[in-house]
Amino acid sequence: MSKRIVILGAGESGTGAGVLAKKYMYDVFVSDFGNIKEKYIKILDKYKIEYETGKHSEELILNANEVIKSPGIPDDSDIVKKLRNKNIKIISEIEFAGRYTKAKKICITGSNGKTTTTMLIYHIFKKAGLNVALAGNVGKSFALQVAENNYDYYIIELSSFQLDGMYDFKADIAVILNITPDHLDRYNYDFNKYVDSKFRIIRNQTEEEKFIYWSDDKQITKEINKRCIKSELFPFSGKNICKKGAFIKNETINIIIKEKILTIKKSEMSLLGTHNAYNSMAAVITSKLNRIQNHIIKESILDFENVPHRLEKYISIKGIQFINDSKATNINSTWYALQSIGTKIVLILGGVDKGNDYSIIKKIVDKKVKAIVCLGKDNSRIFETFGNDTKLFETKSMQKAVNIAYKYANAGDTVLLSPACASFDLFENYEDRGNKLKKAVMKIENKKTRKKFGV
Repeated sequence: MSKRIVILGAGESGTGAGVLAKKYMYDVFVSDFGNIKEKYIKILDKYKIEYETGKHSEELILNANEVIKSPGIPDDSDIVKKLRNKNIKIISEIEFAGRYTKAKKICITGSNGKTTTTMLIYHIFKKAGLNVALAGNVGKSFALQVAENNYDYYIIELSSFQLDGMYDFKADIAVILNITPDHLDRYNYDFNKYVDSKFRIIRNQTEEEKFIYWSDDKQITKEINKRCIKSELFPFSGKNICKKGAFIKNETINIIIKEKILTIKKSEMSLLGTHNAYNSMAAVITSKLNRIQNHIIKESILDFENVPHRLEKYISIKGIQFINDSKATNINSTWYALQSIGTKIVLILGGVDKGNDYSIIKKIVDKKVKAIVCLGKDNSRIFETFGNDTKLFETKSMQKAVNIAYKYANAGDTVLLSPACASFDLFENYEDRGNKLKKAVMKIENKKTRKKFGV
């Protein structure tokens, strides 16, 4: 009798895991408490995978030998509690897929910047002609690609939720960009639990594997000092000179691997902001460890285009620049966005608060922000923090938010959507939120055009 694998959630992650499990002749069942999208139903039907939608049937789930849980399903959900009570092992798609590939796995995590860094590493590897795939939080399902393709390298962005379900998986190169409070609602508001989750990325590493980290992050260095880490360490820093790894001096990034130095001027980078210099250092260290030639790395740094919804310059209307940073779902991401902009700002802020401490951005808001347009069902904590010192507006509509911001901004200002919050109160996801910003801005642009030409 074949081993029974139950998969909770039939999105990109769960559907891919189902295909891989089917390939290896498991008895597979996929269960989604919500509605499964049509594109995933087609995949499940193609591979003749049994599934249910709109419910979790306990009699079909609690008889599993092993369960693969999609990262969006919280650990305190009823079905997960019942599985744990029966001591049924629950793993992530990443853990499962890792069992069936011998490819080199380069894994990136951090509270901020992981998507940009992951995409940049992928861009460099692709430009170098390597047989490489993008997986995890970006790209296609890791499991689906393992099932259908034969890659030599996987560049994998990992959230803390994915890392929580990983036990025997091992990263050949692990990258931690930074650790700041995020998703604390999923960790009982215990920051130490969140930190432990991030450090699972170096789990099972030996002296043969590499660990790249931001040494200016006090939380990371504190953890490194108290843990027994076997992997070879490669720090990057904006403050201190590193004997190996990377550092910034005189506005130049210096990368030292095996006593060989590569230098890149910050002015040559396509990405703006100090935080993106750090992301680039992690990407270049990774590339050099894989023996990619210097000229390819430099070309890639120069022509890389950032991911949509991350500090994405969209359009300028009457000298007012609109920037879409919808992917900024925590307070530190918003701080980085504010820090990278040199003009006065009208900030669109708010959404599902994950335990934000808005005082972190209070100083930079006081310095740069003319007004805050609150976009969320509950904006009380934003009003508590900024209500006495900053002009505040409140709305539950993206179009109204954009209209207010445009009205209040002047030529030379920036309207910045950088919410510091999740999007699920008013939008499907951060992409939907960013796309609705663009649509709202285009309505203003179209009105301006019609008025100009009298139509």
